[in-house]
Amino acid sequence: MTGRDPDAREAAPADGPVPPRSPGEGAGPHAPADPLDRAPGRPVPAVLALGANLGDPAATLQAAVRALAEREGIELTGVSPVAVTAPVGGPAGQPDYLNLVLAIRTTLAPRALLAACHAVEQAHHRTREVRWGPRTLDVDIIAYADLASDVPELTLPHPRAHERAFVLAPWSWLDPDARLGGVPVAELAARAADAGTVRRLGDAPAAPGPGAPAS
Repeated sequence: MTGRDPDAREAAPADGPVPPRSPGEGAGPHAPADPLDRAPGRPVPAVLALGANLGDPAATLQAAVRALAEREGIELTGVSPVAVTAPVGGPAGQPDYLNLVLAIRTTLAPRALLAACHAVEQAHHRTREVRWGPRTLDVDIIAYADLASDVPELTLPHPRAHERAFVLAPWSWLDPDARLGGVPVAELAARAADAGTVRRLGDAPAAPGPGAPAS
């Protein structure tokens, strides 16, 4: 997973999202120089994408949402409907994925939030032997306030989220007004290559075609 790699109503304060503090901005003389290690002065919005296709994916996603909501420094503000999508780009014969998107507010630094996501993955025995292979759980950071990062460990916003309907569709279901890179998420979802293969859990199956894995 990267926060970096995948798949609301964000309760922003009246004066808008608060980016991580800059060095010297109320953070004291020893504030971390790396923006990924800087905790914000007050909670900032972030978007997480979760996906699973091994074991009992529905139960895993429910447990992961609870675990994230219980982490210190994370406040859950929205949970999308669950999306079903066909896998693509990995080994043949994988089962469908279940995906959802979370809106949160957090006082964790970006790298600390990534560590929290990894800890929840590891609690569900996530392994990374095969790229785009099946997995018990994937938790990705899609966006963190207005922070932009090109660090491979944690690229923000997520570098492929804009083309993945399995992330964009549930995000748009949760927050129809959401934007990514200045473009409405719903618009990006509609034109994504896998748009026709994503459906809400419980809806009629989508037409056969290439889908997308959770990362």
